[in-house]
Amino acid sequence: MFRKIWDSHVVVPRESGPSLLYIDRNMVHEGSFHAFGEMARRGLAIRSPDQVFGAADHYAPTTGRRKEDAATPEIAGMLDLFDDNMRRGGVRHFGLGHARQGIVHVIGPELGITLPGLTIVCSDSHTSTQGALGALAFGIGQSESLHVLATQTLWQSLPKVMRITVDGALGEGVHAKDIILAIIGKIGAGGATGHAIEYAGSAIRALSIEGRLTICNMSIEAAARSGMIAPDDTVFDYVHGRPFAPAGHQWDEALRQWRALASDDGAPFDAEVHLDAAKLAPMVTWGTSPEDVLPITGAVPDPQAEAGADRRRNMEMALDYMGLAPGQRLDGLPVDRVFIGSCTNGRIEDLRVAARYLDGRKIRVPGIVVPGSTAVKHQAEAAGLDTIFRNAGFEWRDSGCSMCSAMNGDLGAPGERCVSTSNRNFVGRQGPKVRTHLVSPLMAAAAAVNGALVDVRREIGARRVA
Repeated sequence: MFRKIWDSHVVVPRESGPSLLYIDRNMVHEGSFHAFGEMARRGLAIRSPDQVFGAADHYAPTTGRRKEDAATPEIAGMLDLFDDNMRRGGVRHFGLGHARQGIVHVIGPELGITLPGLTIVCSDSHTSTQGALGALAFGIGQSESLHVLATQTLWQSLPKVMRITVDGALGEGVHAKDIILAIIGKIGAGGATGHAIEYAGSAIRALSIEGRLTICNMSIEAAARSGMIAPDDTVFDYVHGRPFAPAGHQWDEALRQWRALASDDGAPFDAEVHLDAAKLAPMVTWGTSPEDVLPITGAVPDPQAEAGADRRRNMEMALDYMGLAPGQRLDGLPVDRVFIGSCTNGRIEDLRVAARYLDGRKIRVPGIVVPGSTAVKHQAEAAGLDTIFRNAGFEWRDSGCSMCSAMNGDLGAPGERCVSTSNRNFVGRQGPKVRTHLVSPLMAAAAAVNGALVDVRREIGARRVA
C-alpha cells in the first residue's frame, strides 16, 4: 500500500537520494509563521491555496474562544499572526471561533480533507495520524513546509516498510491506546527508524476509525516516518458525506481506486512485527519516553538489571525525574491531575468511553477534558457527555492541543504527577518538572476517580457485579 501511493505521487524519480513527490494536502497551524514569513521575504506566492488548510490548535485557549482568553499577550499575538497569514495567503482556515476549528489531525479526517491514497503533510510530527484512513501522511519541518507552499511538491527519500500485525480480540478494558503503547514498548522508541509502518491483522481491522487514528498517531513515537492502515468499508462509511469528500460520480470513481490500495497478498516487507491482542493489558508509561511502558499489573523496572550502560543511565535519569523507585507497583500509584484530550485521544469515541465509566462517579483529583475539535465538543454536548464530566468534577473546556503540547498555558504544576491521554511523556512536556503517565481514556477516567493509577478491568468488573 505504501509503495502504491508513493509511486503514484513521484514527479521526479531518483535511483539514489530523494525523489520529488506531489503533495495533495498541506495542513498548517500557528507554527507556520516561519514558513509564511520566509515566503513573504522572498516574494513567493502559494502555489495551490485550495490544497492548503489551516487550523488554530497549539496555542488555542481552552477556557474561551476569544483572543483575550489567551494565557499571555504573546500567545494572543500568535493567534492574530496566524489569521493574518492565512488571509494574506488566501488559505482556507479554521480560526479560534470557527465552527470547524480543532487540532489539525482531528479535523482532517473529520472534514474529509484526509482521504485514502492522498499524500498529506503538516509541520507537526503527529501528521502520521491521518494514515489511519489509508493516506501517506507525515510531518515536515518549516523549510520543507515553505517548499510545499511554493511548489506543492517535496523531496523525500524512500523509506523501508515495516508491517506490524496485531491479531486476536482485545480484552475488556483494553483499547487502541494500549495496543500502540505495547507496540512501542516492544520495538522501542527507535524501533521503526527509517521505516513507514503498515498496520494489519484482525485486531486492527476490528478497530473503529477513532481507534485506528490513535494507533497511527503514535507511530512517530517509534520513530516511524508514517503509519497507515489499508482502507476498508469502515473507512469508506466514515468518509462518505464529509464536507471535503468526493460526491456523486466522483465518489464512485474514488471508491474504485481506494479499494485497490491495500497491499497485495505476498507483498514483501522490510521488517515484520507480530502481537497477540488477547494477551494485552491496560498499559501505563513509567518513564520519560513512550517506550518506558508496562502493563498496569507491572512494577517499575530496576536499571541495575539492564546490561547496556546507556539504557541503564537513561532509566536512572527517568526514575529520578518521575520520582519512582525500582520495584514500585504501578497499580495504586497516587496521581495529582488528569488530562483527557489531544490528537491521540480527544475524539468522540474517547470521550464516550471515559464518560461511560464516570457516569455516577466523582473524581478525587483535578481534571480537564479538552475535545479534539469544536465539532467533537458540540457532538459530546448533544449527547450529554459534558454533563457527565461536569457532574463527576471535571472541567469541560473548548478544543485545542492543551496539555499535550502545553503551549497555550494549560500546564501542570512542578512535581505534579499527571495522568494523560496524550502521546508524549518527555521531560517538561506538560510543564516544568511535571511527571506524565500516558494511558487510554478509560484508564485516565479511572485514575481521576481513584486519585491513583488502577487496573480499570477490576473497576469495571466491580460495577457489573454490583
